[in-house]
Amino acid sequence: MSKVATRFAPSPTGALHIGGVRTALFNWLFSKNQKGTFHLRIEDTDKERSKEEFKLQIISSLSWLGIEHDGEPYIQSKNIKRHIEVAEELIKKNFAYYCYCSEEELEAQKSLAKKKNLPFVYNRKCRDLKESKKEPGVLRFKSKISGSTLIKDLVQGDRNIANSTIEDFVILRKDKTPTYQLSATVDDHEMKITHVIRGDDHMINSFKQKQIYEAMGWEVPNFAHIPLIHSEEGKKLSKRDNASTINDYVKIGILPDALRNYLLRLGWSYKDKEIFTQQESIELFNFEGIGKSPSKLDMNRILSLNETYIKTIDEKALFAQLKQYVDQHKNKFDHSKDTVLIKSMTFLKNKAKTLEDIYNNAQYIILDSIKINDEDKKLIDEKSKIIVKNFISEFEKLSSINKENLEKIINSLIEKNKTNFKGVGQPLRIGLVGSRFGPGIYDVILSLSQTEVIKRLNNI
Repeated sequence: MSKVATRFAPSPTGALHIGGVRTALFNWLFSKNQKGTFHLRIEDTDKERSKEEFKLQIISSLSWLGIEHDGEPYIQSKNIKRHIEVAEELIKKNFAYYCYCSEEELEAQKSLAKKKNLPFVYNRKCRDLKESKKEPGVLRFKSKISGSTLIKDLVQGDRNIANSTIEDFVILRKDKTPTYQLSATVDDHEMKITHVIRGDDHMINSFKQKQIYEAMGWEVPNFAHIPLIHSEEGKKLSKRDNASTINDYVKIGILPDALRNYLLRLGWSYKDKEIFTQQESIELFNFEGIGKSPSKLDMNRILSLNETYIKTIDEKALFAQLKQYVDQHKNKFDHSKDTVLIKSMTFLKNKAKTLEDIYNNAQYIILDSIKINDEDKKLIDEKSKIIVKNFISEFEKLSSINKENLEKIINSLIEKNKTNFKGVGQPLRIGLVGSRFGPGIYDVILSLSQTEVIKRLNNI
């Protein structure tokens, strides 16, 4: 076998599914671990559903996650001529034949199989026709009837299937367009793919495609079928589920490193290690660490892991990601406040699980004025207003604003008004942030200018 080459082959018919992202990640990690190449193949032969915007979105999403492909993306539709050439070669080699069975005949066969509680296998009626008919027919691959086919799967182990259960599958439609089974096989051969890593729902496809490889006399690649991802309810994850596409995670502010780490651990393990740098992921990844059972998507675990990454990331790097996130998904803010925001990252990230949380917590800095909601307004009684006025009076006198000086003022107000920290801190926070919830009051005051603090509190 030549130098390791893997591929990820999505169809540009929608946003990138989270299961597809993990498949791409495993392909990328294995190729990099083996000093090989990782290729992106866009399977765009479904002309009605394939969209350029989805292709660009797929490329962008993978790049955001740190998964970079080698070379230019391989566009499947540009290779259809070669697919048809291979189909014609299979006819000449007596490995394919034209089938003229009507849809009605096929449906009758399917109904009969269903009644007998058996999987549908085409009855091969046209397999041995002596002459071709004038009307267009589909081209079927002449699958083996006797014996069995073995796949030495790098994840699942040896898998053996009776050839009688593999139907004579269609490789060219009536309009002469190639089907997935033919196109994928030809493309993998042309691209010199050495390892086909994909979900275990493709196992039957691998048995079919192996027969095409053998019929053409091509070297068969290694197969590795990874377990599927299930929803939190334990069902196969679909695009209809919440948080099923990578965009769902980007929009709420999940960091790419956190999501990549989560997907790596979703069905793969290395001892008891939980957190992996990108380089560690590449160095340690192997097939032995992949489990055989489906993995369950756990949103709480994703948020917890993201919170860990947010807490440990450098403030400037975190702000850069926040800025990118805001530019794409929120109302852009005045970047004259960047310096203040970077300094404030230290406390803004403390209780944040996502970039969206940080953005929401930073609104009092981003906005030139704040609006107090009606519910919080009710908490500002006459006693609270007196406390705020007393604070302003003492705060104005400060020539140096630091936590120590602020503590002296607030402790004095607590004693003078016979209240507690909440009794002083809450009206101040409401006046400065617009809500009783938010960062610590000392952090809030220190993040704003003295003039701005006084201006906001005077509006209560």
